[in-house]
Amino acid sequence: MAEEKDLQQDETLNEPGQEAAAEAPEAEGPEAEATAEAQQPEEAEQATDTESAGEAEAAEGDAEDRDHRMTREEKRAARKASKIDKEKEAMQEKIAGLEDRVKRQLAEFENFRNRTEKEKSETFELGVRSVVEKLLPVVDNFERGFATVEEEDKNDPFVDGMSRVYKQLMTELEKLGVEPIEAVGKPFDPNLHNAVMQTQSEEYESGTVAQELQKGYTCHGKVVRHSMVSVVE
Repeated sequence: MAEEKDLQQDETLNEPGQEAAAEAPEAEGPEAEATAEAQQPEEAEQATDTESAGEAEAAEGDAEDRDHRMTREEKRAARKASKIDKEKEAMQEKIAGLEDRVKRQLAEFENFRNRTEKEKSETFELGVRSVVEKLLPVVDNFERGFATVEEEDKNDPFVDGMSRVYKQLMTELEKLGVEPIEAVGKPFDPNLHNAVMQTQSEEYESGTVAQELQKGYTCHGKVVRHSMVSVVE
């Protein structure tokens, strides 16, 4: 009996504790919910911060990629521009070389043309002088023949005809650039005159041509035949 009473007392004593123990979890439930609710924004904030950090890192990575890509593109563009500049310089050098070559060829052609024209002119003049030299004796014979004609015979048809032929010959020689050398009364010039004798003269000074023995001629300013003259002592 005594043991049953003790057990009842123990049960009685234990029942409030058990209720408290049972109530304790019930009391801890709302607090836990409050704590959980309080932790949820923090966790959300942490998640947001984590996402923001991830996005920032991703943005930085993208920026680095863009910078790296831009750097590669810039390098590629710089290499391309350098290549274009080198090709341009090479082309300009080639053009300059071709221009210099063309100028040289034009200069050579101009020199060749001038030289050819000069040689042609000299050859023509040489040919003219050669022909004139052969015609001058004919001119001399005409003049010697006219010198022997008497004054009353100058109107003779034969003499008139020969005079006309002589004038025609002299006209053609003038067209070829043939001119007679002035001698009488002119100072002696060894480049134009050929002195074959000396004479005394009261009319002319010493060193002056007093008489022309044979007429001289020039062709285009060059002597074809020197004048044969007599010079005052």
